[in-house]
Amino acid sequence: MAGLLGAGTTSDAGKSAVTTGLCRALARRGVKVAPYKAQNMSNNSMVCAGSGGGVEIGRAQWVQALAAQATPEAAMNPVLLKPGSEHRSHVVLMGRPWGAVSSSDWLDGRRALAEAAHAAFDDLAARYDVVIAEGAGSPAEINLRAGDYVNMGLAQHAGLPTVVVGDIDRGGVFAAFLGTVALLSPEDQALVAGFVINKFRGAQALL
Repeated sequence: MAGLLGAGTTSDAGKSAVTTGLCRALARRGVKVAPYKAQNMSNNSMVCAGSGGGVEIGRAQWVQALAAQATPEAAMNPVLLKPGSEHRSHVVLMGRPWGAVSSSDWLDGRRALAEAAHAAFDDLAARYDVVIAEGAGSPAEINLRAGDYVNMGLAQHAGLPTVVVGDIDRGGVFAAFLGTVALLSPEDQALVAGFVINKFRGAQALL
């Protein structure tokens, strides 16, 4: 199995679009590829057909599966958080309601979620030639690194080379790249394989 993690300098850096594009490009080349996002926070979900009914994943992963010419399934987005209030989220685990977590019990609650998410990734990796994983937020959120299973925690688990995605429309993309890598541990830095500048519409010579 080969794989890749797309980690963003920020939320909305374009990770979903990059993941979708990579899935479609590989599928067109005849590669059996699957998308994956360990944890998504969204109230926008899609129901997967042929999974016993009512199995939900994030809409982005559903679209990515179609781009990959794969059947959407719960393993592609094992943890879906649906915000219920400012401090509490409903958890959909492997497509089914699991319970709720609050900001106060999040560190303890996500240990079980991490185990399920890693198991789902390993399952996809055993059935597909390539898994294109999408991170969440930024991998440089050092206050969350100890319990992370979405960004570099996943990359370490699966030995995934990681590309850092930055949005040049926001400005400061080079500083964002440098700051992201600088805040990673040496072990995590070793997995960074490249950078993607998203939304670049200028002259390449100027870049």
